[in-house]
Amino acid sequence: MASSIGNEKAVNPVLRISQLDALELNKALEQLVWSQFTSCFHGFKPGVLAHFEPEVKAFLCLILWKFTIYSKNATVGQAILNIQYKNNLSQTEKYQPLSKNQKLWYLIFTVGGRWLEERCYDLFSNRQQQSFCKIKSCISFGSGLLKLCGLLNFLIFLRKGTFATLTERILGIKSVFCKPQSVRQIGFEYMNRELLWHGFAEFLIYLLPLINVQKLKLKISSWCLPIAGLSNSENTLAAHCRECSLCGEWPTMPHTIGCPHVFCYYCIKSNFLFDMYFTCPKCGSEVHDLQPLKYKIEMTEL
Repeated sequence: MASSIGNEKAVNPVLRISQLDALELNKALEQLVWSQFTSCFHGFKPGVLAHFEPEVKAFLCLILWKFTIYSKNATVGQAILNIQYKNNLSQTEKYQPLSKNQKLWYLIFTVGGRWLEERCYDLFSNRQQQSFCKIKSCISFGSGLLKLCGLLNFLIFLRKGTFATLTERILGIKSVFCKPQSVRQIGFEYMNRELLWHGFAEFLIYLLPLINVQKLKLKISSWCLPIAGLSNSENTLAAHCRECSLCGEWPTMPHTIGCPHVFCYYCIKSNFLFDMYFTCPKCGSEVHDLQPLKYKIEMTEL
């Protein structure tokens, strides 16, 4: 029993990608909470929150800190990824939760530091005294120095894989897994299905331009509407050259292709340029010779 409890309390190191994912999830949650909060003031006068925006953000972060770090020793992003903070200052290898001082200093560094950085420009922007100018320059220099230290800490984190932020390194808090991680069972059914579908889609994209859709459509229409099945009115229209076999309108500049049917010049010319093996949709005859209709001669022949 003692050995099993010891195994449950043992710490497990966290991968770098998991720690970075937890930080991104924290930022996404803060943005989501802020957007939901500001949507409550859409009906008010524009700029109502502009004067108190740093304080409101600090208050919302304080609430998040209360229900995450203070209560569960983990941020929201860490809780989603089964991660929590461990007191790395303790000498024992077993899991030790964060002390109250570490939690309070975490609040000061994250929430208080961000509020001071956003508010210091407003506090000292209208002050012209030399002492206030020095304080503002010192705060700006300290902010830049902290960002440089954060960059160095991130490079060290990429090398060693511990303490993703400068706050974690200063306070001595380390990210560990809450429970031992089991081996992931990888299934390839979804991947195989996606590969098959993408292969089939690429095959269709390659095949469709090779199919002469216009000719196929005309061929099917010639099968469905053979000339023997035409009504007497349609035969009469075709015989008197009053209907284009393609557009069905009165033929403009009527032409023939060697069959008893008449076409508009633009209809037959565009289809013939598009498909050199064009056939008549009425009877299926190929284009032998595109000639204008001679009214007195071919009218009697038709």
